[in-house]
Amino acid sequence: MNHDPANSLANQPAVSPPPQDVSQFSLLDLFCLEVNTQIALFNHELLNLELCQNRDAALEALMRAAHSIKGAARIVQIEVGVTIAHELEEYFVAAQAGRIVPTTEHVDVLLGGGDLLLAIATQLETQQVVLTSDAPEVQAYLQALKPLMLPPLSIEPVVEPVIEPIVEPIIEPLVKSAVEPVIELPIELPIEPSIEAKATPEVNRSSVDRTVRLSADHLHRLMDLAGESLVAANGLQQFADAFMRLKAQQSELNRLLDQVKGAIATTQVMPEKFTLACQKAQECQQAVLDRQRDFDRFSQKSNQLADRLYREVVASQMRPFSDIGQGFPRMVRDLAKQLGKQVQLVVAGQNTLIDRDILDRLETPLTHLLCNAIDHAIEPPEQRQSIGKTPHGTLHLEASHRAGVLFITVRDDGAGIDLPQLRDRIVAKQLTTAAMAAQMSEAELLEFLYLPGFSTATQVTAVSGRGVGLDIVRNMVQSVGGSLRTTTQLGQGTTFHLQLPLTLSVIRTLLVQIAGDPYALPLSRVDRIVTIAADQIIFSASQPYVIHNQQTIGLMSAASVLGLSAAQSEATSLTLIVIHDRAHHYGLIIDQVLGEQSLVVRALDQRLGKVPNISAAALLNDGTPLLIVDVDDLLRSVEKQLTNGSVNQFNPIASTAQQLPQKRILVVDDSITVREMERKLLENAGYHVDVAVDGMDGWNVAQMGQYDLIVTDVDMPRLSGVELVQQLKSHLTLRSIPTIIISYKDREVDRIAGLEAGADYYLTKSSFHDDTLLQAVTDLIGQGQGLTTGLATGLLIAQISE
Repeated sequence: MNHDPANSLANQPAVSPPPQDVSQFSLLDLFCLEVNTQIALFNHELLNLELCQNRDAALEALMRAAHSIKGAARIVQIEVGVTIAHELEEYFVAAQAGRIVPTTEHVDVLLGGGDLLLAIATQLETQQVVLTSDAPEVQAYLQALKPLMLPPLSIEPVVEPVIEPIVEPIIEPLVKSAVEPVIELPIELPIEPSIEAKATPEVNRSSVDRTVRLSADHLHRLMDLAGESLVAANGLQQFADAFMRLKAQQSELNRLLDQVKGAIATTQVMPEKFTLACQKAQECQQAVLDRQRDFDRFSQKSNQLADRLYREVVASQMRPFSDIGQGFPRMVRDLAKQLGKQVQLVVAGQNTLIDRDILDRLETPLTHLLCNAIDHAIEPPEQRQSIGKTPHGTLHLEASHRAGVLFITVRDDGAGIDLPQLRDRIVAKQLTTAAMAAQMSEAELLEFLYLPGFSTATQVTAVSGRGVGLDIVRNMVQSVGGSLRTTTQLGQGTTFHLQLPLTLSVIRTLLVQIAGDPYALPLSRVDRIVTIAADQIIFSASQPYVIHNQQTIGLMSAASVLGLSAAQSEATSLTLIVIHDRAHHYGLIIDQVLGEQSLVVRALDQRLGKVPNISAAALLNDGTPLLIVDVDDLLRSVEKQLTNGSVNQFNPIASTAQQLPQKRILVVDDSITVREMERKLLENAGYHVDVAVDGMDGWNVAQMGQYDLIVTDVDMPRLSGVELVQQLKSHLTLRSIPTIIISYKDREVDRIAGLEAGADYYLTKSSFHDDTLLQAVTDLIGQGQGLTTGLATGLLIAQISE
């Protein structure tokens, strides 16, 4: 969402100072905040130092970070922090003077010092027992730091290979609360400078936003109130419309008075009271015009203020992507070193603003993707050089906004995914057959990577191999209503594309009408909107579907899935909202599409529990409440209805399809297997089928119903098929009904007996497995409203095989 407040946040400087409101923070809070901020900068500059990037500037920044932590620790009397920070400061001063040459081994030890200081701050925040200077961990670290202070035998600088620079992350202060999540919001209040202002005087305080702490619950309530104020401001339009109607009525009154005045003037002198009435009418009209102008100005101002408030609250919910990206370079560096690889992380779009709720959920999935890339994708340096690549691999992590959607991309330049090997792995795990796997596309094969427990690793390590990483990524993306896809090229690398909403507080939705009421579906979960004619509907095993763009779409009534009662429709066309899960596409039949709209999401009362198929609520601009559909839950309900066979009782297509002439057939057979086989075959072809259990039952049913065709067996108790046909042909009203006899007996004498009795066709039951029966039915009464004969027969054979 591109609002001015969001743009102003995106233009903040790279380094933000700690909060300045000492009335809100204790000295220990300020110290913890100082450590969090400085250690983030500390880790980043150490990685730059290791890559030999701007060595002097890195050493200067590291020395100042250690000095700031030491000063803050001395003020709050955390002696262990003073000791560690002092030793780190001494090291960087010596390095600046040229007495020490930093190496990769040195960076490993120095990073440990930052971790130790961060652990002390965490202990203070969570009110745990804080380490002391005598603690074994502290003494062990100080002992490890001492050898680094010794000058090397030769102080000639070690030239290490230069790698492309990484994007410098934005360092934002992070405040943790043991009670509830805390958010920092920019404000413009003049606040007295705190201890950190004295410790870092080089920061231009006038160019940064000051912050205060605000609980997440308060911010969510503020969001709700901002949405209500926007709705209330939009509601003023109805009063503006009332003014317009009053103005029109006043004009009509004046016009009538002018006509009366003209009529009176031609006959007699104008009465004084009538003249006064006309004058009063003119005054009323002017008063209405004046009040209307005043109200228009007030309404416009109210709308602008409500809109600004709403946008500011939305912007306050957004945080830069760099808030979670600070630890990724260190993690990538440590893991690559552990695996004996050289990997560089390039981060782009660090100023991209993301809803804090989504941002909190992104860190773990992105960590899994980066770890998988380092472990599985990036080759060892020797292997990369042998195939003509640089010895160091590159990971690209990018966040961006496009078309109102957040895109996160994780790309590597590693080996890529071997699709034939992946196909073999899928078959080996018995997830599908070899024949089906051979027919799968690249996208279908890559979907198996996200299955729980599926991994391409040959052994389980401390990094990966258990098949849980990509499953976690998929679950997170789906939980916020996003989508995930993978592309790969063998030998070139793999890319993971995460498409997410910009914010969970405001979502772009498709408004639809279901059973006369408005509902909203997240626009990111809607594949497309399709309008079909009723005669395009195909029935397979009594379940309707259509074929659109060579894709099979099962049809479901949205009202039936939501458990609503809808009036039967006689429309000749249907509007479908197409949604899908991993394997199937479904078309939800709705009343009509109302349009697209951004809605402020409002959580349902927790006392309601989980409302089936519904995720949240919202208010339209006119204040009308509506429910937001939970698409994943809706898909589960569709599967459940299909499994239980309860789809037809709610199917509005039945009433629409019945408006068209549908041929009725009576099947008479004493074998339940044969009877059901014939029924399914004929229903798949689009005919309405009734059944009778023997000849006598068939004779009774035939007299009570109006059938276009009767299909009967020969050998049945009480009344044989030949006898049934003879009685039908001797009946005054039933004699015109065509009949087909189907029998296991294929002797010529039996055929002649059946045809002499009056049957139009005599077929053997082997005709079930080809088009003979359906072709005979078509010849007698025409095609049904369904599948072609070949497709219907194929479906029946498949059902028999199952």
